[in-house]
Amino acid sequence: VQLQASGGGSVQPGGSLRLSCAASGSIVNINVMGWYRQSPGLQRELVAIVTSTGTTNYADFVKGRFTISRDNAKNTVHLQMNSLKPEDTAVYYCNANARVLGRGWTNYWGQGTQVTVSS
Repeated sequence: VQLQASGGGSVQPGGSLRLSCAASGSIVNINVMGWYRQSPGLQRELVAIVTSTGTTNYADFVKGRFTISRDNAKNTVHLQMNSLKPEDTAVYYCNANARVLGRGWTNYWGQGTQVTVSS
């Protein structure tokens, strides 16, 4: 499975960005899709996840500001980020727990997209 993320960039505090991630390959099914982020010197942390049935879970630090959504037919996941803060600056990684032909459930990661929030 390949995960292609897009939509990162630079924005001023209070601004918005929308991240997108498309999964491709010999996919049989995708269970959970989500976004994680990593800042320099820190561990990768969960931002938000969404199940195939639409159940979502958010990190406390993004609740009320970020919204995750998913298109199961297109194997895509999006992250709408509003009211961005400088502390949201990080590399954001797309993640998918997927089952592919000939293999069991496996965790996949995208290449990461940089989000910079600065005035």
